[in-house]
Amino acid sequence: MNVTRHQIAATIDHTLLAAQATLEEIDRLCDEAREHGFFAVCLNPIHVARAKRRLIGSQVKVATVAGFPLGATRSDVKADEARRAIDDGADEIDMVVALGHLVAGDAVHVRQDIEAVAHAVHGGGRGRILKVILETAALTPDQIILGCRCAAEGEADFVKTSTGFHPSGGATVEAVRLLHRHASPLKVKASGGIRDLAALTTMLEAGASRIGTSSGVKIMREAANAAS
Repeated sequence: MNVTRHQIAATIDHTLLAAQATLEEIDRLCDEAREHGFFAVCLNPIHVARAKRRLIGSQVKVATVAGFPLGATRSDVKADEARRAIDDGADEIDMVVALGHLVAGDAVHVRQDIEAVAHAVHGGGRGRILKVILETAALTPDQIILGCRCAAEGEADFVKTSTGFHPSGGATVEAVRLLHRHASPLKVKASGGIRDLAALTTMLEAGASRIGTSSGVKIMREAANAAS
């Protein structure tokens, strides 16, 4: 795939979701995102307001998470978490699907869970985006397809592969292709284990339009070296 450094940067959600992240590390994340022109930073809800202030004057969006990392949270709590994050300045919410219900095939609960958060996100103002993390490495292909259907019916904007915290693993090319095929018109975010330029471009070729990674700076250095 022939993409420029600017195009690569514009796909990246520069991510720091570690529980032990310090304020200094959050500030550095924001500064790196501004410097490299990343699409967004993705961080825990407690840091949203700080990131929004740090990024004033830039085009970088602030993304955060709801029901993270397990998804085993009441729908009204997920929706409230999303609403409060938007009040703090979040532009995008990455929610974790009700994973146990998805594995059990309970499409009604999964759809209603997504729908509750979608209403909170889209009610927060024009341009707010909801991504649904399906945790694809823990699912069968049929379960992934069901998750795509529920996300579309629940009025999400993206499906996303992984939290990066599940022991089953992160994004795979096969999962991204499956999401791209079955989630349309929703977009696809690949995340979990994407640590270099080759992995990023492979995911874009498979159908992802956004990449979640904590290795964005390293990837941009690789892209600069490749262009020189």
